[in-house]
Amino acid sequence: MCIAVFMWETHPLYPFILFLNRDEYHKRPTEPLIWWEGEEILGGRDAQAGGTWLASSRDGRLAFITNFRELQSIPQAKSRGNLPVDFLQSKKKPIEFAEEVVKEADQYNGFNLILVDVRSKSMVYLTNRPEKTGNFVTQVSPGIHVLSNANLDSPWLKAQRLDHNFKEVLARYGKDELPLKEMVGQLMMDTTKDDLSLLPHIYSPETEYDLSAIYIDTTGPQGRYGTRNQSALTMKSNGEVCFYERYLDKDRWKENTVTYQIEMTTK
Repeated sequence: MCIAVFMWETHPLYPFILFLNRDEYHKRPTEPLIWWEGEEILGGRDAQAGGTWLASSRDGRLAFITNFRELQSIPQAKSRGNLPVDFLQSKKKPIEFAEEVVKEADQYNGFNLILVDVRSKSMVYLTNRPEKTGNFVTQVSPGIHVLSNANLDSPWLKAQRLDHNFKEVLARYGKDELPLKEMVGQLMMDTTKDDLSLLPHIYSPETEYDLSAIYIDTTGPQGRYGTRNQSALTMKSNGEVCFYERYLDKDRWKENTVTYQIEMTTK
């Protein structure tokens, strides 16, 4: 399902800060954080469908996606995980790419997609499940935002909890550099579950309860399901990117950190 908290154009040192948990069936083949597509795209990879949940590129662009929680699905839908890859390969502005995807949005199951170009200070939120009075495409305002499996900044309890904890942890470090590994442990390992009466009531009560934690680990009819990848990514004002990933490999947690430099001037 996935959940992410991010800060955009607000921190004095980092134009962009992101923490993200990817939730998936443990049996689904996954490749950990690595450069791919000719060393142009950095991210983990869904080895089954070929896409990704989060990836960045050397030119200061980034994209991540979450599924939209719903009961109905399209049997032969296009893979949502290809959307971040397509954006990074397209070289289009976030708004241009988003408006193109809207034209075929009905060919995908429900999704939320964040598109970032840090050089042009542009961030766009795209969903094919907009609120009744909302838009498919929205420019994201500076500040702290949480994206789970409903619309951006929806007041789900787990999202509110992550928002609160993120602000609390940020306050401890002030304007200093952020220790990403430690913050993943402080923010993204939260197993707190919420009262059944307060949950979205989309799935069965038992499933909703299991999914109400930030860090998920449950077993159902299709096997073990839960948080398999945890990512933290920062982009500094000087163009330095730090991408940290913690991932499960045969029930053992492993980790990797990749840093690289981007040019902070647009072409």
